[in-house]
Amino acid sequence: MSLPELTETTSPDRVERDALPGSRGEHFLQCALETTDRATRFYSDQVLDHLNPLMVSFVARMEMAFVSTADADGECDSSLRAGPAGFLHVVDSRTLVYPEYRGNGVMASLGNIMENPHVGMLMVDFTEDLIGLHVNGAARIAPFEEFAELAGEDRKVERWVVVSVEEAYIHCRKHIPRMVPVDRIRDWGTDDVRRKGGDFFEAKATKAAES
Repeated sequence: MSLPELTETTSPDRVERDALPGSRGEHFLQCALETTDRATRFYSDQVLDHLNPLMVSFVARMEMAFVSTADADGECDSSLRAGPAGFLHVVDSRTLVYPEYRGNGVMASLGNIMENPHVGMLMVDFTEDLIGLHVNGAARIAPFEEFAELAGEDRKVERWVVVSVEEAYIHCRKHIPRMVPVDRIRDWGTDDVRRKGGDFFEAKATKAAES
């Protein structure tokens, strides 16, 4: 089935978009593909503009989050942020803070945030409840000193990303695989090539062969 064209008769304006979460594109497709009623129930039942107590508790036990950003032109990047449980900090029901450690120096996510503050986060419990939490909002980069007390004894934190929560909603469990955590040593902030994974996908070797 081909996707419909955006037309006057399938405009998202028909569903009073301003009163609902979501993008113009998703409301357009809901109208065109006749899923508006189902989507509206989800918005009504599941989408909050803040983190409720159960969400706060969920965030506090997460050890990783997937973070999506885009630059001013809409070029996208997705990345993984990880740390011990509690590395994601809920300052209040509308503010989430996570640390930035020393990385590869590219600054892809932070660079995007400087151009475009919109950020999407996905946290997934793969081991116990098999459920996920989406958090969408506006992000800014904060110096270490602004939230130094959150670092505790962790001196590897270089700066923070502060997310103002605009949407928070469930990611259903039906396709989430169950995983078993295994203890391992994590070399936070290391520059050791081998510990970082080296040229696992042979990108450097491929470039050398092509040159």
